Amino acid sequence: MFKHQKILLSNKIPLILALMSGVKTATALVMVKTGSKYEKKEESGLSHFLEHMFFKGTLKRPDTLSLSAELDALGGEYNAFTSKEYTGYYVKTAAGKLDCALEILGDMLNNSKFDAIEIEREKGVIIEELNMYEDNPMMHVEDVLESCLYGDTPAGWDTIGTKKNIRAFKRADFLRYFRRQYGANSIAVILSGSIRPADKAAALKIFGNFPLNAWRNKIAVKEKQERPSLKIVNKKTDQINLALALRTVPVGHVQELALKLLSVILGGSMSSRLFISLRERSGLAYYVKTTAEFYTDSGYLSTQAGVPKGKAEEAVKIILSEYRKIASEDVPAAELARAKDIISGRLLMQLEASDEVASWYGRQVVLRERLSNPDELEKKLRSLSASDIRKAAMMVMKNKGLNLAIIGQISSLEKKSIKAALKL
Repeated sequence: MFKHQKILLSNKIPLILALMSGVKTATALVMVKTGSKYEKKEESGLSHFLEHMFFKGTLKRPDTLSLSAELDALGGEYNAFTSKEYTGYYVKTAAGKLDCALEILGDMLNNSKFDAIEIEREKGVIIEELNMYEDNPMMHVEDVLESCLYGDTPAGWDTIGTKKNIRAFKRADFLRYFRRQYGANSIAVILSGSIRPADKAAALKIFGNFPLNAWRNKIAVKEKQERPSLKIVNKKTDQINLALALRTVPVGHVQELALKLLSVILGGSMSSRLFISLRERSGLAYYVKTTAEFYTDSGYLSTQAGVPKGKAEEAVKIILSEYRKIASEDVPAAELARAKDIISGRLLMQLEASDEVASWYGRQVVLRERLSNPDELEKKLRSLSASDIRKAAMMVMKNKGLNLAIIGQISSLEKKSIKAALKL
């Protein structure tokens, strides 16, 4: 059984306590309801850059070394991440050290210096991070896909931003964004694992003193598409990396879990339909995967693969064939049961670790109207029928929701034939 407790601090910051019996670690995760979808055009990339700057020193710990040395001394793991709709900071330690980790996290998020010299130095680091993503088509095709889906809007911009913006940011930009987006109105704190009363007391004291902030909400996605869309990034590579997506639903929609299950059946395992048809039978790909992404105001299901040059059209036709098939007939009982077991088993394995439990509740608190627990998910999962999966598939399998992103060398003739094949 999974249990959690939610407490509102004096400044209304939610504190989620997820106690785990029999574990010897504890995790503190601070989630901030802001990310690249909360940025204006001239701010694109600022959420991610700001995340880096929290590790560059505070008034008490004046530089990167003094800050990281104290975190390293805890003997655990620590990091941060920025996405489209949230930013997170976590420390995982041995049980008994979480109160120290909380003090450091609180200091970072409330007293960072955002030193101008460090900002200039970090620009080079982030540009190299951007280069790394762009040089890895398997990773970058996801960004190209979201650009295809959402266009020139915050939802379609790369989280890391542009080189032009990265080079142009000044200290005043960081201070303005930090004061607006970071504070009691946008922060949630999650403690998981072996939690002591001292850890809870530390969280109450440290984060209960965070000031209110004039948080600015993001602009909601407005999806307008009448026909299939194709975006190609011509790049000299040894293979074609592609992502073929369908627009779906946002977080909390009644069909969300059915679509998650649908993605597993299509390409979520080595026994999935697209793994067998695209890799084992056709020999067209080494990696094949289908995933379902859900945001608060939109969602999509996508299949990614790396295929030989000149074979993109064939791969697209195979993927579309499996899309059509799953919308036209019920999934066999054995296949449906296997997919449910895959989701259930993977979740159980993930939630054996305190950091994964913290992540589970952290995403929930910033993305959903109410907190649920894994037991509720399991119950809903087991109740889904083959007709539910088919209904979800029929809802999203539409030409006007098709989006194809490609990275690689595609001739004009091949582009024309791919575009012609892009239909359900």
